[in-house]
Amino acid sequence: MDSPKVGFVSLGCPKALVDSEQIITQLRAEGYETANSYSGADLVIVNTCGFIDAAVQESLDAIGEALHENGKVIVTGCLGAKKDAAGNDIIQSVHPKVLEVTGPHALTEVMSAVHRHLPKPHDPFLDLVPAQGIKLTPKHFAYLKISEGCNHRCSFCIIPSMRGDLVSRPIADVMLEAENLFKAGVKELLVISQDTSAYGVDVKFRTGFWNGKPVKTHMTQLVTALGEVAAQYGAWVRLHYVYPYPHVDDVIPLMADGKVLPYLDVPLQHAHPDVLKRMKRPANGEKNIERIQAWRRMCPDITIRSTFITGFPGETEQEFDYLLDFLKEAEIDRLGCFAYSPVEGASANELPNPVPEEVREERRARVMELQEGISRKRLQAKVGKSMRVLLDEVTASGGTARSAADAPEIDGVVYVKPPYEPGRKLKVGEFVDVRITAADAHDMWAEA
Repeated sequence: MDSPKVGFVSLGCPKALVDSEQIITQLRAEGYETANSYSGADLVIVNTCGFIDAAVQESLDAIGEALHENGKVIVTGCLGAKKDAAGNDIIQSVHPKVLEVTGPHALTEVMSAVHRHLPKPHDPFLDLVPAQGIKLTPKHFAYLKISEGCNHRCSFCIIPSMRGDLVSRPIADVMLEAENLFKAGVKELLVISQDTSAYGVDVKFRTGFWNGKPVKTHMTQLVTALGEVAAQYGAWVRLHYVYPYPHVDDVIPLMADGKVLPYLDVPLQHAHPDVLKRMKRPANGEKNIERIQAWRRMCPDITIRSTFITGFPGETEQEFDYLLDFLKEAEIDRLGCFAYSPVEGASANELPNPVPEEVREERRARVMELQEGISRKRLQAKVGKSMRVLLDEVTASGGTARSAADAPEIDGVVYVKPPYEPGRKLKVGEFVDVRITAADAHDMWAEA
């Protein structure tokens, strides 16, 4: 087979020229050829300039010529990031038949667009690997890491010293991976990082491009975009490691509308302001109660998961009682608790008044005893209700599934009896509508 051919029109300053060079270099590295004429190209890329009016007009004319002569055009460059007075995309307003539009310095976004509209040549070495990569999870769910590292300096944690400061992945890379996973049959995407809420802080929420549309490198816009793609494949999106920053409130309506799962994994760690201060955590307990109550008003079905530490250095009995009172009021749905354990290199090791190990463990046990009653009460309230679950395992006696409230391996499960319909069989990775018939403090039982 002949290699696919890409025509290229490069306008603007030397910086734009370098962008063009990088795109053409990547095209050639992937086996594409460059065409010297519109008629000889399978697709045309136009790298635009948008600095002054004359440059804008030149770019629009070049796009129009490419569309007339070839018909398949991807646009990149400075004009791609420019809006008119009404806030509309200039290029798509003038040339709605353009396949996709990106801004400047957008090598990844441009290549993603090329791959969608002109699949790359077969590579006998790399094409043995599926587009979504090799996954160690079951086929029906996968983890999507959106960033690496962390900007916080929690006194009990050494992750920044191992993984460095926050580095957010380009939003086009994240979205491409998500789409490839959904195409491969993934039914649940679990978004992870060290600090999901801080996505994009390191790049000042830089605007990227996905499917020709500008999308900021920001948690709310990322979650919105993931929800849109997931809806196309009838899949779930679940959010983990979410710090309770103010903009998290903007995600809750997406949960209420069914765009993403009504599930927040928020690692609070403690509730007493003095303990949180010693932990160097970016939140305080009083505001967290208010936030949780507000989230439940916006989305009554929301499941809140969190983790807590007992016996942190200096924790008094009064501070621990404060935590218990917080948990009674907050009624966290899913809770993990750990007795404080010194980690080599953590600054918390230098804090005064360490809590004896037996006290740490005793307090952890008291938290889990309290939580068992809370969890039992909240799960019992679901008995008799109908809900959709995702099957993880199928046996002769039925199946083991998870509801929207259950992340794999850390939350509970739903034990499903076989369906009554003659001949119907349950399948792993299948969504099943069930009615909850019983529950304990951790798991639920249901009929398909």
